[in-house]
Amino acid sequence: FINRVDEVVIFEPLARDQIAGITEIQLGRLRSRLTERELKLELSPEAMDKLIAVGYDPVYGARPLKRAIQRWIENPLAQLILSGRFMPG
Repeated sequence: FINRVDEVVIFEPLARDQIAGITEIQLGRLRSRLTERELKLELSPEAMDKLIAVGYDPVYGARPLKRAIQRWIENPLAQLILSGRFMPG
């Protein structure tokens, strides 16, 4: 059974609304963590479009999305929280 391939499955590229859905799921996890700190995250449609553009790769699909969220949202937000610029409420 080792190295046995029964069939090849070809995946179609994700549509923009599918990528947006995956992005919302990933952002939902971040929003849950922020809620524990009494913080709220809202993205403008333009910011969402930019995040999708940098987080989606036609070859790798939505795999880079989590890294893009971390690089462009989580890390800068963490720096702002640690600096005291964002407070609960």
